[in-house]
Amino acid sequence: MFPIKPGQRNFLSGTMGEIRSNHFHGGLDIKTDQRVGLNVYAAADGYISRVKMSTYGYGNIIYITHPNGLVTTYAHLLSFYNPLAEYMLQEQYKRKTFELELFPDKNLFPVKKGDVIALSGNTGGSGGPHLHFEVRDTEDKLYNPLKFGFTEIIDTTPPEIYTLGIQPLNIYARVNQEFGRAEFATKKAGNTFTLPDTVYGHGLLGLELQTIDRLDGADNKNGTQDITVFVNNRQLYNHHIDKVPFELSRQVSQHINYPMYKRNGRTFQKNFVDYGNDLPLYTAPENRGRLNVHPDSTYQVRIVTKDSYENTSTLSFVLKGQKPSFSQTLAKQVKEPKIEYEVIGNILKISATDTSATPRNVELYKANRKMLLVPSYTRNSVSVNLYDLRAGFPDSMHFCGISRPLSFQKVIPPGREVEYTNKYLKVEFNKASLYDTLYLQTSLEGDVYTIGDFFTPLHQAMKVTVTPSTPIIDKSKAYVYFLGLGRGRGFTGGTWNGNSITFTTKNMGKFRVIEDKKPPVIKLLSKNKDQIKFRISDDLSGLSSFNAYVNGEWLLMKFEHKTATIYSEKLDKSKPLSGEVILTVRDTAGNEAIFKTTI
Repeated sequence: MFPIKPGQRNFLSGTMGEIRSNHFHGGLDIKTDQRVGLNVYAAADGYISRVKMSTYGYGNIIYITHPNGLVTTYAHLLSFYNPLAEYMLQEQYKRKTFELELFPDKNLFPVKKGDVIALSGNTGGSGGPHLHFEVRDTEDKLYNPLKFGFTEIIDTTPPEIYTLGIQPLNIYARVNQEFGRAEFATKKAGNTFTLPDTVYGHGLLGLELQTIDRLDGADNKNGTQDITVFVNNRQLYNHHIDKVPFELSRQVSQHINYPMYKRNGRTFQKNFVDYGNDLPLYTAPENRGRLNVHPDSTYQVRIVTKDSYENTSTLSFVLKGQKPSFSQTLAKQVKEPKIEYEVIGNILKISATDTSATPRNVELYKANRKMLLVPSYTRNSVSVNLYDLRAGFPDSMHFCGISRPLSFQKVIPPGREVEYTNKYLKVEFNKASLYDTLYLQTSLEGDVYTIGDFFTPLHQAMKVTVTPSTPIIDKSKAYVYFLGLGRGRGFTGGTWNGNSITFTTKNMGKFRVIEDKKPPVIKLLSKNKDQIKFRISDDLSGLSSFNAYVNGEWLLMKFEHKTATIYSEKLDKSKPLSGEVILTVRDTAGNEAIFKTTI
């Protein structure tokens, strides 16, 4: 049974397999008329096997185990129905905590198909009122709920195909005679999409697709579950997002072009299987879906996208093989010489700007040995020079009197435990930290440590130890913070050992040790005999705990982090709140704020 308004036309804001910041979306987001408080129905007979109340993630969630072994989940709930609601309230008071996860005996809360088990809400990490609904098996694999044939959802709308991306995958690869990722906007005619022009390529190439799906009657941009690539009418690649193992969901970082997603939020699904990707979603027996393009060959490429209802759209284009050749275009205006670089796979791509009529070589130095890089081509007075880092790390590069050091420090292969140490940090990678080979670069500028870059994903955490050069006055208040790209500072934590602090992180980028000396802020919003309500906040390390007492008796406070408010729920609804109220709030750094009032 559909869990919201069964038997009535309904709509979705999210579908199975959509790309989220660090995981595949694991089920359906069912609309609830833009409000909370709709009845949530049990999808089938079973028993409540797990229940959790949390301020983040799924928020308030119920798991129902069914006789066939499947488990359905109902998340972001406003409240539970009795007897579960009373049971959870009793346990919260017994344990003196709001955050609670329990696994009831299967005989405690049996349910029948169609029983009302809760009210829909907006709790946890929800971005608006809806019900998140999942179907899992005994191995915690996530199934596509739309495969169960819910008539409440209607979809006759095929996917949209926005953009094709083509990525060079070896040093010989070119797209339209250039080494670098290229994008091509599509033209639409019905359900068929094309590219305006023929694409020319060479070497090992990987295709990427930016595609979305819409359902009838809704404007939401949903995910596309199935993509198949045919080359000269032969299948090269397929992925079908279904039965995603929960523990592998984070590998979405290798399923998509991760740097593109992190830079501008655009989602390109790779149409090849990247190294380090173990998701059981793919059929790509030849070269993991990579396309090896030979000179003077023609490739008729057809990419077919499908949604859960088999609505189909197709992108067709011609790719012609063309041998790389040197070509040069000059800028109309004189440019100041400069030199920049980026790493694409194993390749160091150096872009040297110079308006000389004859392009000049880039000099690489490695242990006082000079190597000359001949330009591969020049565009608008910018020459592109390529070097395979597997040949060894250069120390610096020189061009037109400009010298730039290169801070490559160690090759970190995936699947191994590797440790790197220098004078200001130690980084430890476990066997599952990396998806692919990492050419590690680190730096220390002032008190900011940079490890790799923000656009490199980690599968599992790395362990880092740093020794701040600036003395830390109070180590009990000092922790590591992740700086990201903007001004935000994310609490990472750490454990002090002497003058060094060790932390684990699943992010690469910039880190800093900061002392947090400011306690949380408490503001009373309302109080009466039935309920008391506060706004609580913290400007750095974040809230850790809160406890309220009325005349010495513990009072349950519920926390809604989206509005930064906490509000009370009495165990005995007939007993009025009366007397001295003491609220204690602590942040993660251990700073404490106390607020006292009377009712």
